[in-house]
Amino acid sequence: MSNQTNSYEIPADLAYDREHHMWVQVDSASGDVFVGIDTLGLASLGDLAYVTLKDVGKSVKRGESIGTLEAAKMTGDLIAPVSGTIVARNDATVSNPGLVNQSPYVDGWMVVIKPSDWENESAQLVSGDGLPVWVESEVKRYKNQGWID
Repeated sequence: MSNQTNSYEIPADLAYDREHHMWVQVDSASGDVFVGIDTLGLASLGDLAYVTLKDVGKSVKRGESIGTLEAAKMTGDLIAPVSGTIVARNDATVSNPGLVNQSPYVDGWMVVIKPSDWENESAQLVSGDGLPVWVESEVKRYKNQGWID
């Protein structure tokens, strides 16, 4: 099941950083988290032209950069939704940034983080029943800012 507002697919089985539109999916076996950009965030950026990602083994803190991107509408940092250590990175998105736009929730993930404070930081992410209200308010905010049509 996913929540759809216009054409923005926001899968209900993921958690999201409210401010930076990064999604998180927990690997049930390892407890590691896959991280990527949601479709609403991508819509505001346009097609990605360039992606850099921090190296495996690097420590990251929630709210800090895990890499950078250049897109049709802006250049900026990819922001870590949780703290921890990068245990994998998706080099396919570095060599083909369009993969993120084409398949943001499957092939277009960015990094995998072994979280260091999951219990506290996951509570700051939006998921489940909180998604419809958040998605609706973000679509409205993005339209008011002129970031999306």
